[in-house]
Amino acid sequence: MNQLAELARLIENLVRLGTIAEVDVAKPRVRVKSGEITTIWLPWLALRAGTSKEWDPPTVGEQVVLLSPSGVLAQGVALVGLFSDANPANGDREGLHRRTYPDGAVVEYDFVAHVLRATLPEGGVTDLVSTGGINIEGPINHTGDYTQTGNQHVTGTVNVSEDVIAADISLRKHRTKGITKGTAVSEGPTP
Repeated sequence: MNQLAELARLIENLVRLGTIAEVDVAKPRVRVKSGEITTIWLPWLALRAGTSKEWDPPTVGEQVVLLSPSGVLAQGVALVGLFSDANPANGDREGLHRRTYPDGAVVEYDFVAHVLRATLPEGGVTDLVSTGGINIEGPINHTGDYTQTGNQHVTGTVNVSEDVIAADISLRKHRTKGITKGTAVSEGPTP
């Protein structure tokens, strides 16, 4: 082969644009299509791959940069994360860090407005396991039913708009025996 042609091919293969053609999550490896060429199985670049690990496999059709040391595609690495017409950006301004998942879930932090938000699709479930405890500082607003297993201790006042029911006894509808109607006030409970 002509040495100049071979050198030109190696230089052309140093950095190429392409798209993910196939993904093997078990290996983990991808095949990249760049022009008329489809590579052998190659690794993709992850954010972390040491004692801390980040797992987020690329998807078919995702645009990549293919880096090939010495211009040999078989030694290439796919750098994922290029926006394209097929996979446009999921944000449009500075100050927003957003992660969008294929099922519609979105986790984002807006560091201009100082808002952290996680939105799951209909029927989504959030599991938070923290055997050492959970500490929340600040007001809490909750909409929906609340079920608790275990004891609850409150320091401060509890305000209830409707009723409190303990062991089938209503605080509002409870009648105390041994009290005469009128202005008399009952004694406190006996210990």
